[in-house]
Amino acid sequence: MIESAAYDGQTLVEEFVRSHFIADNPLVTEAVRRMMAAGGKRIRPQLTLLAAEVVGAQPAEHLELAAYMELIHVATLIHDDVVDRADTRRGVNATAVDYGNRISVLAGDYLFAWIFRNVTARYPAPIPHILSATLAEICAGEVLQLRALGDVALTLTDYLEIVGKKTASLFAASAECGAIVGGASAEQRTALRDFGRDYGIAFQMKDDLLDMTADAERLGKPAGNDLRERKVTIPLIFALQRADRGFRDSVERFFTRGDDAQLERIVEGVTACAALQATRDRIEHYARRASRSLSGMRDGAAHRSLIEMAASLVEEI
Repeated sequence: MIESAAYDGQTLVEEFVRSHFIADNPLVTEAVRRMMAAGGKRIRPQLTLLAAEVVGAQPAEHLELAAYMELIHVATLIHDDVVDRADTRRGVNATAVDYGNRISVLAGDYLFAWIFRNVTARYPAPIPHILSATLAEICAGEVLQLRALGDVALTLTDYLEIVGKKTASLFAASAECGAIVGGASAEQRTALRDFGRDYGIAFQMKDDLLDMTADAERLGKPAGNDLRERKVTIPLIFALQRADRGFRDSVERFFTRGDDAQLERIVEGVTACAALQATRDRIEHYARRASRSLSGMRDGAAHRSLIEMAASLVEEI
């Protein structure tokens, strides 16, 4: 059980969003609030609050900044569902299903603008710069991922570049900005940013693993969705490195004209060549690296909570 006071901030962040986010257009407000209501772990705002607390600040004083971190994530999800043509998100209709692509894109755009209007008005440098640079990284990662769709030659290095930009950059920024508002030293700020980045890489790897091993109810989206969307994730990369040419050919055929029967055979092939275990080992590597980055931080409830967050990534995988 996470014992830090920042853990209770999850509910407070959600309440902040409900009470403060009001768009000029009620349709945009409804679309964003429905995405928030669909649930989520709220890990990014939790990182912000824990990072502030671990360097000595009161996390309750930084709920607003934590909420902006979650809202950046929500805006990216709204756009992702349009780009990926997704039908569901967290077990409910994707925003584009209920409102259409045009409203969804504009809702995401409006949310980004609303966030940055408030951030630039209320927080001094370098926080606005960190967040704007992070958004650029997320967009760049999305473009890299789109260009890599169906590319069976994608390397682990290529994958890490995509994950580092598209997913881990926001985790890193969430932790770093929490450290800054908490009054962190330069060394503490770097350590917490490193924690967020490595945690984010491990988090995405676990998500990729679960896509092949978990059921749709646990995922909040269809199982095997990454393969259906022609995404080359880390379990598939390891499988392509280890399996024979016949497996590679079957993956290429699936990406060209796949059906669910072929998908099941690909998952079986990934399992047969121990690619899932290789993925688990890599998740554990980055989770441990995240924890090691905090070795110089003072012990306390927030420190233990961060270590527990990293450890939880290697549980039940």
